[in-house]
Amino acid sequence: MLGRAALRGALAGLAGTAAMTLGEQVEQRFTHRPDSYVPGRTLIALTTGRRLPESARPPVRNHLMHWGTGAAVGALRGVWAAAGLRGWRASAWHASVRLATDQTLENATGVGSPPWTWSGRDQAVDVAAKAVYSFVTGAVADRLVPLAPDRRHVRGGRSRPAW
Repeated sequence: MLGRAALRGALAGLAGTAAMTLGEQVEQRFTHRPDSYVPGRTLIALTTGRRLPESARPPVRNHLMHWGTGAAVGALRGVWAAAGLRGWRASAWHASVRLATDQTLENATGVGSPPWTWSGRDQAVDVAAKAVYSFVTGAVADRLVPLAPDRRHVRGGRSRPAW
């Protein structure tokens, strides 16, 4: 049951990644912000232990990390949907998970920098992109993933004590 929910959540995560990517492309047309290759450099650091210079632009690995992270964090959202964690509130919490995942991997490898060192614009762009990802992922997951059988008795999002 949870494996199927995770798989459907991963598919939802790919839909969320597509929406986030489209939104970023539109934003870049207005802001002229260049593409980021931090995801690709992070993947290389995770898999090889080497850090590439900031000038490195590994496009294939960038896409692998971008879409792979979207699918992996989407799998979690699918499990949440099966467990009854649904709707806009779950999607808002999920956005924090996506932000934390990216920041943990990027900073643990030494590729990224803490967000409080970024400009306000860069922070806003990142939070908005991850919110788009999570709300689209959540909408798709909530539609694709049925509630787990043991969660169908739950009312108002809280389980009732057995006593």
